[in-house]
Amino acid sequence: LGEKDLEVKIDRIRASVAREKKPSMADIKGPALGLMPIVWIGIGLSVFQQFVGINVIFYYSNILWEAVGFSEEDSFKITVITSIVNILTTLIAIASIDKVGRRPLLLIGSTGMAITLGILAVIFGGATLDANGVPQLSDAAGMTALISANLFVVAFGMSWGPVVWVLLGEKFPNKIRAAALSLAAAAQWVANWLITVSFPRLREDLGLAYGFYAVCAALSFVFVWKWVTETKGKELEEMD
Repeated sequence: LGEKDLEVKIDRIRASVAREKKPSMADIKGPALGLMPIVWIGIGLSVFQQFVGINVIFYYSNILWEAVGFSEEDSFKITVITSIVNILTTLIAIASIDKVGRRPLLLIGSTGMAITLGILAVIFGGATLDANGVPQLSDAAGMTALISANLFVVAFGMSWGPVVWVLLGEKFPNKIRAAALSLAAAAQWVANWLITVSFPRLREDLGLAYGFYAVCAALSFVFVWKWVTETKGKELEEMD
């Protein structure tokens, strides 16, 4: 941005803040099913961030790995490693987001998540079950599943994890930011709850569970790609 453009943007921000009023849901009403299109974009980002199943990896990690043959001690170590991987990749994303761009990171992340989740779906979908219905993985399949799960965390941590929050914080116009952000955050918590409470039943068929998350990751790519190519209005003029 040039110095003149920057001054114009600052003046616009000052003007919008000066006329700021108490946020209301009426602020975000629009022609797209009752809401402004940009609000639906925020909701979509929030929902997809959770529907790829990231919190299943964190909430049920120990139980998941024990269920496929890892010892309790090894399952705990895997959980710790996965958490560290997530933190490190998030820091990398924060450092590179302005250089790489928001949309490219989301598209790369969606691709990586779809591939790794697809691998997990194939592995668990093709696993034999013991008398208790627990998947039995060979050493090679177990190691592949472990690597895929952590690569999934890498793909999420460098993209959808931090980037969604950046976009939600910066892309809503000031006059609707409070109301739009609160609705997007509420949608994210509802999506988180749905994924969390549904997994105990889905874990009976891990191939199906990971298949669903893989489909959601693929759809997240389509969502971002369609949004990027078709949204050209002033509301998103600051996108990369």
